[in-house]
Amino acid sequence: MNHPTTGQSWMSFVLPIVVIAVVMTLRMRRMATARPLKLERLWIGPALYAVIAGLVFWTTPPTTPVVWLACALALVAGAALGWQRGRMMHISVDQETGTLRQKASFAAMAFLLVLLAVRTAAREAAQAGGLPVDIKALTDVLIALALGLLTAQRVEMYQRAKRLLAGARAG
Repeated sequence: MNHPTTGQSWMSFVLPIVVIAVVMTLRMRRMATARPLKLERLWIGPALYAVIAGLVFWTTPPTTPVVWLACALALVAGAALGWQRGRMMHISVDQETGTLRQKASFAAMAFLLVLLAVRTAAREAAQAGGLPVDIKALTDVLIALALGLLTAQRVEMYQRAKRLLAGARAG
């Protein structure tokens, strides 16, 4: 007979994996097709996330200077990871229409899956008492990491797409 907390613990581990697997399967199917890339819309996602992150840090700021430092380092690390992820995205110019197209790469998707796995493992370890970090501090650090990742990815994509578009128009 299972103890109630064992079943809940098992479900809290398996349910996110199932949800991520379903989402990633659907995402992988969409990756096969190139989609329009609208340069004028690349700022929207990072801006919305920056507002959300700002509100989180405003309403419940990190409690210690160490957590603030960890958030700053996570923002920088997220920016480096986001830049790399942005470089992995396939961007092309449709020669017939002169419009930009984007197609997610398998490497970019795998990169995201690794980040999700690390995040999940860290959260589980923190909840089990295996990490000397409280959940709020971990959440703050992950919010900063995600902000850096999303923003830098879009900046890199924007810069590269502008170069490709200028090159296509010149040639």
